[in-house]
Amino acid sequence: MRYQNLGRTGLKVSRVCLGTMNFGPHTAEAESHAIMDRALELGINFFDTANVYGWKRGEGVTEQIIGRWFEQGDGRREKTVLATKVYGTMGDWPNQSRLSALHIVRACEASLRRLKTDCIDVYQMHHIDRDTPWEEIWQAMETLVTQGKVLYVGSSNFAGWHIARACETAKQRGFLGLVAEQSLYNLIDRTVELEVLPACEAYGLGMIPWSPLKGGVLGGALKKASEGRRASDMQQKWIEKHRPKLERFEALCERIGALPGEIALAWVMANPIVTAPIIGPRTADQLDSAIRAIEIELTDEVKKELDDIFPGPGGAAPEAYAW
Repeated sequence: MRYQNLGRTGLKVSRVCLGTMNFGPHTAEAESHAIMDRALELGINFFDTANVYGWKRGEGVTEQIIGRWFEQGDGRREKTVLATKVYGTMGDWPNQSRLSALHIVRACEASLRRLKTDCIDVYQMHHIDRDTPWEEIWQAMETLVTQGKVLYVGSSNFAGWHIARACETAKQRGFLGLVAEQSLYNLIDRTVELEVLPACEAYGLGMIPWSPLKGGVLGGALKKASEGRRASDMQQKWIEKHRPKLERFEALCERIGALPGEIALAWVMANPIVTAPIIGPRTADQLDSAIRAIEIELTDEVKKELDDIFPGPGGAAPEAYAW
C-alpha cells in the first residue's frame, strides 16, 4: 500500500479510502466486518462514513456497524483514520440537521457514541449550509477540537468559493480550518476541475473523490451487462446516456490489458491534487481491483485517449470557457 499526506497536514492516509455506505442497506454486518478486516490486511487505513448512512433516520446504522467492529479490539481503531460527516437530517425536530453550532456539537457526540470511540479523526461537513455563518460553524468546530473530540475538519460537496470563504474565515480565527474536500469526481463527472480542484490546490486541501467509478458504470458495465448481470435502474440510465463513450473506454482497457475499474481509479489517482478516491465494495473480493489500480501508471498517450473519450470542462476557470 502507498500512503500520502492528507492535504497540507502531516496525516498519512492510504491511496484509497474505504467507503462504507453499503454497510447495512446492501452488505450485512458480518460481511461489513470482514471487508474492514480485509482492508486493514491490505494496508487501507482510511475509512469514510456518515451519520446518515444506513438511511434509517436518526439511527446511524452504518456508524453502529463500524462501532461494533472497533469494539472487537485488536488495534482496529488505532490502525484506522476515521472520517464521518455531519449535515444530514437525524430527526424530525428543528436543529437536527444542517450546520448550526447546536447540531454540529450534538451530532458529533452522537456519532462518537455510535462509533464507540472518543475522537473523530476527520469530521466532514456533508454539504454547504448557506444559512449558518462561518463564525458559528468554526466556533463549534474549534470547541470540538479543543475538547479532543475532533482532530481535523473537512468538507464535502463544496463549491470552490465555499472552500475559499471557509479557509479565509478560519485563517482569521487562527484555526487550521479545512484540510480535505470530498467531491464527485470521475472520468464522466469532471466539473470540479473548473474551480474546486484549483481551490483545493491553493489552500492545501486533499481531494477525496466520491463515486470514482460513476456508481459502477466505469467498472466495465457494458461487459457485465452482456454477461447477464443486471444493472440498477440508475446504472442503466447512465449506460444508455454514455454508451458510445463506454464502448470506446472498455475497448481501450481491453487493448492495454487492464480492467475498466482499475483504469478509472488510476486516472483519478494520477491527479496530484487527489489524495484517495473512495471505493465502496459490497464484498471483500471487490477490494483487490482497487489495490491493483494503485500500481498502474498511465502513459501520456493513454491519458490523452481518455481525455478524447471523456472530455472535461477544458481545464480550470476562467480559461476553460473564456481566455
